[in-house]
Amino acid sequence: MLRFLTSGESHGPQLTVVIEGLPAGLEISEEDLRRDLARRQGGHGRGGRQKIETDVARIVSGVRGGYTIGSPVTLVLENKDHVNWTAQMTASKEGFEPKVVTRLRPGHADLAGTLKYGHTDIRNVLERSSARETATRVAAGGVARRLIGQFGIEVMSFTQSIGTIDIGFDGCDPETVRLEDVEASPVRCPDPDASARMIAAIDEAAERGDTLGGTFRVVARGVPVGLGSYVHWDRKLDGRLAQAILSINAVKGVEFGAGFQGAARPGSEYHDEIDYQGGRFKHLTNRAGGLTGGVTNGEPIDLRVALKPISTMKKPMPSIDLNTKEKTEAHYERSDVCVVPAAGVIGEAVVALVVADAMLEKFGGDSMAELERNYRSYMESIAQ
Repeated sequence: MLRFLTSGESHGPQLTVVIEGLPAGLEISEEDLRRDLARRQGGHGRGGRQKIETDVARIVSGVRGGYTIGSPVTLVLENKDHVNWTAQMTASKEGFEPKVVTRLRPGHADLAGTLKYGHTDIRNVLERSSARETATRVAAGGVARRLIGQFGIEVMSFTQSIGTIDIGFDGCDPETVRLEDVEASPVRCPDPDASARMIAAIDEAAERGDTLGGTFRVVARGVPVGLGSYVHWDRKLDGRLAQAILSINAVKGVEFGAGFQGAARPGSEYHDEIDYQGGRFKHLTNRAGGLTGGVTNGEPIDLRVALKPISTMKKPMPSIDLNTKEKTEAHYERSDVCVVPAAGVIGEAVVALVVADAMLEKFGGDSMAELERNYRSYMESIAQ
């Protein structure tokens, strides 16, 4: 229903994302997308690139007079660092070429990518495998956020852990946590004491020339019952969400609700008891993370994401030169120390995109008016 395609390299002139399947009549502006793009660039532990870029998504198609018209929406983000990158090129007989990179970085796509595509220059891999690409997904997610927001759905995130500092699954109530409290923290953690310790841990890692990973939670509130399906494996919404989350750079794990912690409990202490309150069915807990059988069950979608430490380190690990096969230090470029706070914003974006796709799948409609009619009719039909 809703598809998007991104293109562009980390230091190329621009990043582009094309979004297809949006109904006509959705109000959208470049200003709507600016806030999330700025949040993606923030967080304690980010590197120098964020001081160069000020991401703005320019709408170049699919919107007229501030509303979508049903055709593909194209967003363009300029890479301001492109000018600096081209200035560092070295002369060659054919003209100008970027400096060749041959020192492999453990943990990055360098080795697998060069072997797969037959490259002798790692830059051909790192330019596209860079997390810079996620700026396009945050921009596209901003459009999806506008769509699902019309139906009272909000998506937010917060940092649960950085390194060994973890507020735990029960350390924050995802149903009541406020986004303003999260954003007040430099690491986007709602626990002030844990935030201070996380900041200190990041600073200590930076002094060592090291990096830190961690976990973040993404919560979607106001999601209606019935998105996704149990009838076939590729229609299960938790599977679709997991794939989208795992496609984010450096993500190595995702769990829903109590997840792995819940696997150690007996069924009587895990499953969410069903009640009937205020004219609707209600679960008294949300250890399932808002999905049962691949279908939303009316509770908030709640998932936790594990992010590995950034693989480009100021104090490089021992490695091998791609072309000479000799021992060397891994390549180093300007990089971050910790991106967990920013990764939460990217997580919000991909969750918003998947939920928006599921909404369009469930309710259909070529215009917002038709989509809203179908939504209202369904909600009335399941009201008890």
